[in-house]
Amino acid sequence: MQICLSHGWGGLEMYPSRIIPELKRQGWQPHGLALADSRVAASLEEAGVSPLVVSTPPRALLAVVRILAYLKTHDIRVLHCHKSGDLRLGALLAALRPGLRLFYTDHMGVTRPKKDPYHRWAYGRVTRLFSISEATRQRNLAAFPLPDARIRRLYLGIDPSPYAPELSAEAREVLRASLGIPGGAVAIGLPGRLTPGKGQAVWIEALSRLAESRPELRWHGVLIGGLTAGEGSNEAYVAALRERVAALGLESRITFAGFRRDLPRLFEALDVVCVPSRNEAFGLTVIEAMAAGKAVVGADSGAIPELIDAGTGRLAPPEAPDAWAEAMAELIVDAGLRRRLGESARRRIRRDFTLEAHVAALIEEYSVNESEFE
Repeated sequence: MQICLSHGWGGLEMYPSRIIPELKRQGWQPHGLALADSRVAASLEEAGVSPLVVSTPPRALLAVVRILAYLKTHDIRVLHCHKSGDLRLGALLAALRPGLRLFYTDHMGVTRPKKDPYHRWAYGRVTRLFSISEATRQRNLAAFPLPDARIRRLYLGIDPSPYAPELSAEAREVLRASLGIPGGAVAIGLPGRLTPGKGQAVWIEALSRLAESRPELRWHGVLIGGLTAGEGSNEAYVAALRERVAALGLESRITFAGFRRDLPRLFEALDVVCVPSRNEAFGLTVIEAMAAGKAVVGADSGAIPELIDAGTGRLAPPEAPDAWAEAMAELIVDAGLRRRLGESARRRIRRDFTLEAHVAALIEEYSVNESEFE
């Protein structure tokens, strides 16, 4: 059973519905527990699972008898939590039903120690804690009251097939025009939630400096991400970004594309993808862009340097607009370099970051005997 009691919508919340079809394909029978009327619950339905639902996280604790009965009826022996707050429920269920194996993925990258009596009790019932990068694993080792052997790095993965090019040359040009990209311009995209930690402000400053220092270069920026709180973005931040773009005279050179469900196709319209996030716990957008064969410029912080090297992209400090301008300029002027980096990036994803391999590793963990975790 995948447990995610969240009303939000981000990588953490998307994860259960992303892995469920592959779990089914590899022979497992997945179930879900979610909040009623949440996007998580809807995504589980779309993935072919009718989730057990509760109204609020506290109500889940009150519904423990009902949940235990569901686990018994469906012979569920593995629980997998995705929010730290959900471990209260997971640990309680594991305590009340000996034999349940409890797993937890730290999607966010813990920053504070969790070694007080409550956390020792809750994490003491965790069979395995998954860190989604080596950067988060090092933080996990310091923060959690678990033996090192119970904390494993398990990179996320994607199905690369949707990111293979599909558009004809004519359809690609139509899509580029709809995004405001002029003919012959190098399209530089930044996908992700519009919130301060994602680095859009630094990217805009970098484009301004690029326009000043290399006025001969033809480029167009595309910001991809929801523009409202309901779409996961910070509306005050979005307004500040718009004001800054206007103040810098870049309104004709930067498009706010809004929330899009067709990201694999949008990647086809782009030539360069930027991910200037300050402290990514993994970098799902990075591997999506790499799977699409794009040259990526990523922040040299958090987990992103684990995904990109000199043969697959470029790195720049997340708070250094001049370095970002320089990295983008290098890629703007050299189409051959963009192509070589993109091809290498695509090969790396198929080798190291597929959803099939991720779920196979997950199932291997689900399947081992408890004694083997000691």
